[in-house]
Parts: sequence; structure tokens; C-alpha cells
Amino acid sequence: MKRVCFLLKVKQDRLEEYRERHAAVWPEMRAALRDTGWRNYSLFLREDGLLVGYLETDDFEAALDGMERTDVNARWQAEMAPFFEDLDGRPDEGMRPLTEVFHLD
Repeated sequence: MKRVCFLLKVKQDRLEEYRERHAAVWPEMRAALRDTGWRNYSLFLREDGLLVGYLETDDFEAALDGMERTDVNARWQAEMAPFFEDLDGRPDEGMRPLTEVFHLD
């Protein structure tokens, strides 16, 4: 299982609504993530808007491609795009995995 971590930046004036939206992620979105290989997926949000995403998957590119083929992901990404700084497209297109330098197993 590969561990993936990425960073995005949520606009300061959208933090509360972003939290609210993620407190009620659509059931079909949750199912699509599970069905396309996203495991142990978490998002962490700092008060300045720094968003840290973490997931485990067998193949990150395949997991992204799987989500790309779902209608629910297109709808979710369209709704989430306005929440982010420095993003010229969909949030899932802005996910750039960080290089893992240490893991305690």
C-alpha cells in the first residue's frame, strides 16, 4: 500500500464553509472514493487555510483515474474549486504528492 500526502490552500474567507461541506460529504462521493481504491483518506485543515491530505492506495494514478470517470467526482470538484487559492482547475488536479522521507512502521 502506497502512502500519499498532498497540500492545497483553502481561501481564508471560505474556511468555515469548507469545514461544513466536509462534515457532510455526499454518500455517493464516499462510496466512489472507496470503490476507486482510496483508503484511510483524511484531510487536515490549519487555521491559515493550509490543507493536508493523506491517503493510502495501491496505485495513486489509478485511484485518480477511477475518480475521473465518476459523475459524482465531476460535481464535487466543480463545487469545491472556488474554495481554493492558486488553483486554475479542479482541486483533484492540484494534488501533487509530497516525497516521503520517513515512516515509522
